Amino acid sequence: MALEGLSSWLRHIAGRQPYFPHQMSFILELPLRRLLITPSQLADRLHLQKDSRVLEVGCGSGVFSVEVARRVPDGHLELFDMQPEMLERARRKIQAAGLGKVVGYTQGDARRLGFARASFDVAFLVAVLGEVPEPRRCLGALHRILRPGGLLSISEHLPDPDFSTLSTLRALVEGEGFELEEHFGPPWSYTANFRRPARQAAVERD
Repeated sequence: MALEGLSSWLRHIAGRQPYFPHQMSFILELPLRRLLITPSQLADRLHLQKDSRVLEVGCGSGVFSVEVARRVPDGHLELFDMQPEMLERARRKIQAAGLGKVVGYTQGDARRLGFARASFDVAFLVAVLGEVPEPRRCLGALHRILRPGGLLSISEHLPDPDFSTLSTLRALVEGEGFELEEHFGPPWSYTANFRRPARQAAVERD
């Protein structure tokens, strides 16, 4: 299993495997990653309300999930990942923190988010969008499931092999009907917040 995980990770780094392998999830937990962004910093940037409905796409092992769940005691956090093993790791963290009542789990493909239209206030991805084979389809799905005026937050950081610069990310995301509202952090480790416009023209895009 260890050799299989290492092989998958090397394929991921080389660009021959799109997703981060669950066998190597311990890398996501390394303290050095917190020098780039901590769970509290990420949660602060999401502007959450106690009753927010939140979707985390590509939750991995739940590095950021527990802190976000704490911020929505009267709302809901849905964790979405293509690997059931990652969801199980995240579930164990959530249960250990006593936050199971506000969290749900969905396994699937980020290009096809099977949630109701306008069902979330906030959606966020951390070093994930570059792993999606067709990112525009993912963004289109996110546009559909976010309410008008909803927040899409995308964090990118090096040394992620799928890292996108802010200018590249902005062109991609704005091309799918979102508007850049703000960004945080240095160019090599940033969070960009976009809004699904509340204007009628944006609604007609659906």
